[in-house]
Amino acid sequence: MKSLIKFAFLTFIAFNLSSCNLTAAAGIGSQGQPTKEVGDKLTSTTANSAINVDHSAWDKLLKKHVNAEGFVNYKGFKSDQDQLEAYLVNLSKTEPNKEWSVQELLAYYINLYNAATVELILKNYPTKSIKDIKGAWTKGFVKIGDKNVSLGTIENGVLRKMNEPRIHFAINCASFSCPKLMNEAYTASEINEQLERATKEFINSDLNEITADNPKFSKIFDFYTSDFKVNGKKDLIAYINQYSTTKINTNASYTFIEYDWNLNEQK
Repeated sequence: MKSLIKFAFLTFIAFNLSSCNLTAAAGIGSQGQPTKEVGDKLTSTTANSAINVDHSAWDKLLKKHVNAEGFVNYKGFKSDQDQLEAYLVNLSKTEPNKEWSVQELLAYYINLYNAATVELILKNYPTKSIKDIKGAWTKGFVKIGDKNVSLGTIENGVLRKMNEPRIHFAINCASFSCPKLMNEAYTASEINEQLERATKEFINSDLNEITADNPKFSKIFDFYTSDFKVNGKKDLIAYINQYSTTKINTNASYTFIEYDWNLNEQK
């Protein structure tokens, strides 16, 4: 019986670590990656950093292969895979440090996460879902300097520790229910406006069903409920109301929509 209980427990842990949720990995360390907390208000600027990273190669690829709805032409992307790999190599060689501004760090890790996710799909293409790829979020396949980190480390060990919940609407897990992959690269010079736009678009999209009394939210708000705070306190409805065109009553009862893990591929 003890062996059966142990097996069930290990199976449960493995299942959770294999999903984008990664709740068991929320305490993942940064593996030496620098993190800085966003202050009360994020501003867009390139003037306060030791470096300004060039993300134009990624921007060009996104404009070519991602449509306005955030769906990806993976077949077309395959023909430019060498350019994607060159961009990732360049990011690897441009290793972040504490002299970078919070704006540069946010743009770097968001773009790295998204570009590495696309590369993961291309290496396993065709595939119906990122969840069919073993260790998609837990294997250390993303190279930064002399380290290999996982997508889970970038998300939970770095980005989530920067006190900027809008990152959840900027990083894309290659699935239908994910926030859309924006067809432009994130940059320090526009980071606040880009995160604001991504958040508003996601919250008011059909990935949520927002009503005053019985809203249904994306599972992202279930996965990361503790990240969504207003005035320092966890308050999911108040957070969403900052961006939603339909205002939710503070005492409303809400549920979460089942996540669609099908590949976010253009039809």
